[in-house]
Amino acid sequence: MSRTAPKPSNVVDLSGEQTWSRMRVEAATAAAQEPHLASMLHATILNHKSFQAALSYRLAQKLADDEMNAMLWREVCDEAHGDEPDTVDAALHDLRAVYKRDPACHEYMQPFLYFKGYLSLQAYRVANWLWRHDRKALALYLQSRMSELFGVDIHPATTIGKSVFIDHATGIVIGETAVVEDHVSILQNVTLGGTGKDEGDRHPKIRHGALVSVGAKVLGNIEVGAGAKIAAGSVVLKNVEPHATVAGVPAKPVGICQDESPAETMDQQFNYEIYSI
Repeated sequence: MSRTAPKPSNVVDLSGEQTWSRMRVEAATAAAQEPHLASMLHATILNHKSFQAALSYRLAQKLADDEMNAMLWREVCDEAHGDEPDTVDAALHDLRAVYKRDPACHEYMQPFLYFKGYLSLQAYRVANWLWRHDRKALALYLQSRMSELFGVDIHPATTIGKSVFIDHATGIVIGETAVVEDHVSILQNVTLGGTGKDEGDRHPKIRHGALVSVGAKVLGNIEVGAGAKIAAGSVVLKNVEPHATVAGVPAKPVGICQDESPAETMDQQFNYEIYSI
């Protein structure tokens, strides 16, 4: 029984053009190996001259429904990506983050084609552009469509940085005034929500390099510091210090993160000994 070859341990950072070139090689190889997918791979990747064009096409394919066909969605995506090239740059950074952090990801084209965490994040970026350009009705429609398709509910007003990894994605909820900074990793069934009793700025702020693990609930206008780690199943109701590890219901400090960016190492262990010193 054959298995996919493991990735090299020292994954090299690629530029945007190098990432796109690698994707095209991967798609051409897959099309030759699996003729049944050749038409899809050509339409989605190989027929496009740039990553930006391919991204707009892929999102439009996924988002199309009876109310908004793929042609209309592609116009919207093209407008957003053309007006703010940073959204495309962020999508490339997110792609490389998935490849580096997810041991199940062996090709750059995999998240682009198949991973709903990646695709929902790129759809959010278009919805956020719409929201900031006072096209709130379409932004909210896109939010609803994302929730139906991917099981991910991200409010279009949320602020999310780049090099963000959303793993598996099922059941993720991120509220309107939440902030997720660069190099954060969020696993499935995570809620970054309000307490239900507050108005205005009421959602969590997740700082650079933090790891929010499976099933964690972070509630209220609180801050999870840079390089902090939220253990699986935790309910976080108070601020988390930078580079602290918290766990439990309610969450309490249980260790200190030795890694500068646990989101990138994806190390789920607690360091009790250092915390007890």
